[in-house]
Amino acid sequence: MSDLRKFLEEYKGCKIAIYGLGAETERVLKEIGDCFRVVGLLDSYQSSGSLYGKPIISLERAIAESVRLILVAARPGSCRAIAKRIGGICREKEIALFDTRGNDLCDTKRVVYDFKKVSGYTKSQIMQKALTYDTVSFDLFDTLIMRQVLSPADVFELVDDRLRQHGIVIEDFPDKRMASEKELSRNRAPRLSEIYAHMRQVYRLSEIEPEQMAVLEWEIDCGLVIPRREVCRLLSDLEARGKKVYIVSDSYYNKKQIVGILKKCGITHYTDVFVSCEYETGKTQGLFHEFKQVTDAWSYLHIGDDAAADVESAEKHGISACRIYSGMDLLECAGYMGVWDYTQNLSDRIRIGMFVANVFNSPFQFETEGCRIGVHTAYDIGYVFFAPMICDFVLWFREQAERHRLENILFCARDGYLVKQLYDELCNQISSVYFLTSRMAAIRAGMESEADIRYVGDMKFSGSLFEQLEERFGIQVSAAKKQKDGRADLMDYAQEIFDRAAVSRKNYSTYIGRLGLKEGETGFFDFVAKGTTQMYMGRLMEQHLKGIYFLRLDKEQMRGKDLDIISFYDTEEMNNSIIFRDYYILETMLTAPMPSVREFDEEGNPVYAEETRKESDIRCFQEAQEGIRGYFREYLKLCPISARRTNKRLDEIFLTLIHGVEITDNDFLKLKVEDPFFNRMTDMMDML
Repeated sequence: MSDLRKFLEEYKGCKIAIYGLGAETERVLKEIGDCFRVVGLLDSYQSSGSLYGKPIISLERAIAESVRLILVAARPGSCRAIAKRIGGICREKEIALFDTRGNDLCDTKRVVYDFKKVSGYTKSQIMQKALTYDTVSFDLFDTLIMRQVLSPADVFELVDDRLRQHGIVIEDFPDKRMASEKELSRNRAPRLSEIYAHMRQVYRLSEIEPEQMAVLEWEIDCGLVIPRREVCRLLSDLEARGKKVYIVSDSYYNKKQIVGILKKCGITHYTDVFVSCEYETGKTQGLFHEFKQVTDAWSYLHIGDDAAADVESAEKHGISACRIYSGMDLLECAGYMGVWDYTQNLSDRIRIGMFVANVFNSPFQFETEGCRIGVHTAYDIGYVFFAPMICDFVLWFREQAERHRLENILFCARDGYLVKQLYDELCNQISSVYFLTSRMAAIRAGMESEADIRYVGDMKFSGSLFEQLEERFGIQVSAAKKQKDGRADLMDYAQEIFDRAAVSRKNYSTYIGRLGLKEGETGFFDFVAKGTTQMYMGRLMEQHLKGIYFLRLDKEQMRGKDLDIISFYDTEEMNNSIIFRDYYILETMLTAPMPSVREFDEEGNPVYAEETRKESDIRCFQEAQEGIRGYFREYLKLCPISARRTNKRLDEIFLTLIHGVEITDNDFLKLKVEDPFFNRMTDMMDML
């Protein structure tokens, strides 16, 4: 017995309805056979007629028929939208609402991340308190600035990688570097050059020069740090109010190097810098004493993230203290948000460091209404949720291009718009083309037989026959003919479809001929697809098309179509992945600012569909794409080639967080997920 039939055993003998008119519904009906009482099929856009031997009914009729279960035969992303649409009524009428995988769609429980159990100094409290002191000092690392890695020890791995690039291999370099620092830090605060001198001596490493190593590590670390904007603003505001503002830091970097880091982060509003290695004593030892001796002020306030070094030690030396949260403190308070269990290597730690540096840049997030963890701009939405997965996909795509020795790569419109740009930034050795196409354009040019028409007709269109003829095939039917052919179907218009396809094919071939493609293996990118566009484009092109997809759908249904496709996510992975649920959101954000291509004119110029998106919609996804692009560039800059690893599970955690944090960008929330081929539109809010 199949898993579906096992799940449905509880409803044997009960009336059920199936929501959906697509191929999945046909599969479900075949699988369950006559063992269950299916009273009808439901759909958002149709409430009459029949299909697969079952009547199409309204939700009201299903309720009147006393159905016990509505089984949603749709993709997970659509299931969420359907649940939002009818879930309330189902709960009210005590009708079970499940998808075909056995998930209860009326169960609205979800993980929501907030800081309701976290308390601390607010920004205004710190400002008001600081104004009562004449001297204010700030800790540096994790207070004013933060690294885009998970821990300071990750810097040592990056140094190790840089050495290996230059042919210097030191076994267990990070451990030796850490051990040397700990040894020298027992009784005093060493300089970085001293740490490397000790390391050279103890481990007999003649291949390293301490001073050069100190500069190398500083340069790498300097490339990792970013300012914590709100804390830096607090510092500059205090300086503008006439306060003496100092930076007091435990660091093996000398004062000149610390000033270099401050300059890189745009921090210039301070009186002076006190660094532990310059005084050979740390904050838990005598650095605060040295600080007071030099400054000789009436009253002091110190602000930092470390309870021992920044609060207890300051107070022991007669300095008032305020503790603020580091980014890692906040991640820990949020229960690590699911990322911890999927951290395997340096690449992952850089990704999590980038995430923390963005989402927890401010230590004052618990101040927000509802204490919700939030992402507030389209740029950050792209950077935080989508970019890690797209970054991994583009890196994987390059591997496939090299492995299959592709002569051309066609990045299909419109999902290929951003992916092509990222790929071209990564490598330019292979000819890459933004290929104007769409399912609509491919179908209009590809119809050659009745089997083709039936294939397209089986992909149920949410609209009338005549709307489908116009949208999918570019055939307009007069009002008189519509009235006469009220009961016609697609096959009654077969000749018109073939005649129109012959013209579309010729025009499309003119466009393809202008591309100047090389002979040989040609990569054909589609983001999420079952292969329809590739199948029909393959009939127009001499080159063999190697499909390279992000996610391939309905593989079994396309068996026998002679399609050569590999995908980032294969069928087996989909069953245990959230990507099948959320790819609609991803797809919406990757699209091009131009409308969809419908066909081509006689000169091979594209004929675009009418633009249905508002200016604010286009501006929103373009800003999100800038976030993805910014992340991609930053990751490539931070993570060495040798350390780059794909981690789909971690990518999925970042993506699924879009459902658990507060998003306040109104333009994003107002977006619609469009699918013109099926004539469907879904509100973005319904997808979240």
